[in-house]
Amino acid sequence: MRFVCGVDEAGRGPLAGPVYTAAVILGERGRAIVGITDSKKLTEAKRDRLAVEIKAHALAWAIVAIDVETIDRINILQATLLGMHRAVSQLDHARMQAVVIDGTQIPRDLRPWCEAHQIPLSALPKADATVIEVGAASILAKTARDAHMLTLHDEFPHYGFAQHKGYGTAAHMTAINEHGPCSHHRKSFAPIAQWSLL
Repeated sequence: MRFVCGVDEAGRGPLAGPVYTAAVILGERGRAIVGITDSKKLTEAKRDRLAVEIKAHALAWAIVAIDVETIDRINILQATLLGMHRAVSQLDHARMQAVVIDGTQIPRDLRPWCEAHQIPLSALPKADATVIEVGAASILAKTARDAHMLTLHDEFPHYGFAQHKGYGTAAHMTAINEHGPCSHHRKSFAPIAQWSLL
């Protein structure tokens, strides 16, 4: 069996909260899990159930969160790539025969890491729907981020993080206009950045 390390992210687009990345090597038992695909195509209940199965049966997995301060300092793309590099490098390279990232961007520091360990590295658009390991990574990243946003909702219930998970919905924008941004909002994102000009 070819041990692929799948890599994906959750939370690049929201106005608040960290961006999460995950890396997963499923192995034989993990690849037998039924229903793994792009997390966006799954219901919340199914994502949560699959996340438990993936963690229990995958050969290896890692989840990394990159905080809002880092996102604002280096930008969301670089923060996402940093998280991907950290997630992959947490796993045992001896168990990887390839690394596949969802999307078109490859973390700059991950390429020499893979080359040093002689591991093929590629980025593939929509890999979360076509490569089961990447689909598994998308599920772990999404469920971890959603769980974190629920904790932020408990801290700041008036923003409605439990419902929109930090995305720029009409309800979220109304809450920001009423209360102003909080410490968990991404100040480098245009709708939040405008507040610093007021």
